[in-house]
Amino acid sequence: MSRFQSTAKTYIRPMSGWWLKNPYFIRYMIREGSAVFLTLYALVLLAGLACLAWSPEAYAAWRGLLDTPLSLGFHVIALLLVAYHSLTWFQVMPKTAPKLPFDPRLIVRGGLAASAGLSLLILVLLWWVTR
Repeated sequence: MSRFQSTAKTYIRPMSGWWLKNPYFIRYMIREGSAVFLTLYALVLLAGLACLAWSPEAYAAWRGLLDTPLSLGFHVIALLLVAYHSLTWFQVMPKTAPKLPFDPRLIVRGGLAASAGLSLLILVLLWWVTR
């Protein structure tokens, strides 16, 4: 041990909850966290596809699991996270583009309108196919 003791205090960077102090980082972490949640949703859909390929009974059992309150809650949360993820990505698009000759909000509005229009088209097609 040295006979000289340092009086300098080393900097210890605080890490716990760093993202909770800035609203920008909170929104960023929600968007990034939504990707993990949506990966789980994709795995649920892949499991359904595997059950469909396996047998009609396996597919019926998978469909039965989707009727549980836990699954319905999972789907509601997934829908909200997909909507939030889409909104934030449409908001990022004009920031990554070069100088635009028009209002950048048009890109956000156009993306949201296209997303809403395609969602409505899919709903109408599903209604027409299943009636």
